[in-house]
Amino acid sequence: MGNCCSDDAGGRMAVGGTAASHANPNAATSNDAVENFLRSHGYPFSQIELSLSASGLRDRDVFSKSDPMVVIYTKERDGTLVELGRTEVVLNSINPTWITKQTIAFHFEVVQTLVFRVYDVDTQFHNVDVKMLKLDEQQFLGEGTCTLSEIMIRQDRSLTIDLLHREESNRGNHSRNCGKITVHAEESASSKTTIEMILSCSDLEYKDLFSRSDPFLVISKIVEGGAVIPVCKTEVIKNELKPKWNPIFLSIQQVGSKDQGLIIECFNFNSNGKHDLIGKVEKSLADLEKLHRSKQGENLFIPSSVGHGHPLETKVLKSRLFVDKFTESVQHTFLDYLAGGFELNFMVAIDFTASNGNPRLPDSLHYIDPSGRPNAYQRAISEVGEVLKFYDTDKRFPAWGFGARPIDGPVSHCFYLNGSSHYYEVEGIHGIMMAYMSALRNVSLAGPTLFGPVISYAASIASQSLANGGRKYFVLLIITDGVVTDLQETKDAIVKASDLPLSILIVGVGGADFKEMEILDADKGGRLESSTGRVASRDIVQFVPLRDVHGGQVSVVQALLAELPTQFLTYMRTRDIKPNV
Repeated sequence: MGNCCSDDAGGRMAVGGTAASHANPNAATSNDAVENFLRSHGYPFSQIELSLSASGLRDRDVFSKSDPMVVIYTKERDGTLVELGRTEVVLNSINPTWITKQTIAFHFEVVQTLVFRVYDVDTQFHNVDVKMLKLDEQQFLGEGTCTLSEIMIRQDRSLTIDLLHREESNRGNHSRNCGKITVHAEESASSKTTIEMILSCSDLEYKDLFSRSDPFLVISKIVEGGAVIPVCKTEVIKNELKPKWNPIFLSIQQVGSKDQGLIIECFNFNSNGKHDLIGKVEKSLADLEKLHRSKQGENLFIPSSVGHGHPLETKVLKSRLFVDKFTESVQHTFLDYLAGGFELNFMVAIDFTASNGNPRLPDSLHYIDPSGRPNAYQRAISEVGEVLKFYDTDKRFPAWGFGARPIDGPVSHCFYLNGSSHYYEVEGIHGIMMAYMSALRNVSLAGPTLFGPVISYAASIASQSLANGGRKYFVLLIITDGVVTDLQETKDAIVKASDLPLSILIVGVGGADFKEMEILDADKGGRLESSTGRVASRDIVQFVPLRDVHGGQVSVVQALLAELPTQFLTYMRTRDIKPNV
């Protein structure tokens, strides 16, 4: 088993297939580890299948209509195009519908820009595999661009965009409309289908000298070529030869299909990471379903060599595996809620305490560089806002500041960033940036660092929306350079807000020691408790120091936003809120 779960505390927890990631997101303790595992492995995500059609294409052939093909790309942040795939060639059509589908994984935490280039394939290449075609030998008909998010938020998940052809002339560069392309997206059914199982064993062998075994299960899938890929493991049950583990939840997407070969291994836990194999079975989900219906157990076996040069044989054990429960259900996904009309509303609160330094000096965290290079606050606003703006229809964002003294006033721990005394919303991400720079000229940095007032204000907006029947989920971004002063008040506000449709993203900027801030993030410090002893109903805070991800492969946006779909689904499922799909 190696050291895949060697640490004594974390190693005893279930990973990758428990209720936190699927049907029962309120389950505690072991399921906190599951959520960390799922996020680190790219979950939750959905496989999206794109279908393409076009209308009004340019007719470039002399004696017939064009023979169009689409090449699909993703655009990286640096502008580089990465080819995803190509459709087939549709003969003699300026209004084609292509049969070939393109599959792409939807990742909420990044802006996935798609580029569609349409080509007229010359007759002499019609018998050539489209993957082998040299695009510079084909006639370019036009290009369309959109983001995957723009498609997924539409109720019918279809988006029609103009195809443009950039041309050079004596009057300079200009674009000519060359028809339209329609992109339709469907979420793979395997993203939604979930299997719940309860597994138990009987008559396990003793593996410890002075006590019974401490068994746990590891479920792996066998992929093409015979490689074995771990999918999940159960919690460890101490000192038990007849263990019954907590429910396991597996999506068909995780496994591949119900007929996919699986290996279920039972190990005896050792804190040094060298776990003893007690025995195993090889079954598909379909086989396990039959085992459940029969109410029979399956004997575990263990590989045993009969000597040098002889093939590996198996020893059948008295120990047996039972499937006490096997149910199959369809879970609504994050994308189902978006298609059903739910929105994410972005809000931002900015730290104006004096510890940021004088904004007029280059060493200040609030310094506005004349060259246009963004400071840490501008970076965080831009990168988080550029992802979330697609999920907010009116693009009007509440924006506050805290820890400053407005002109002729006392220190405020929640003032409107735009300087208004009547309304707190600004227009778009650009509006936040303009209000931020204006506030730097019109307030005096002060202190201390208090989060409680802005969290309470955001919570009141979420509460009012909920009372009015709004289909909104709110996301508050707090950007700060220092450790929070009102820690208990902040905890109280977060615990109270955990019952509301609200998540809080905190970005720490500068060189402060943010160790205390991690207490607010349940991933790092455990579930929060208020001054009255009440425990947060769910984890709604995600904290990341900007320097931890600066210049690395994982951007601050990905680190912050990766947890958001899980928090959203936890809220919806625990309150049995269904999307209208």
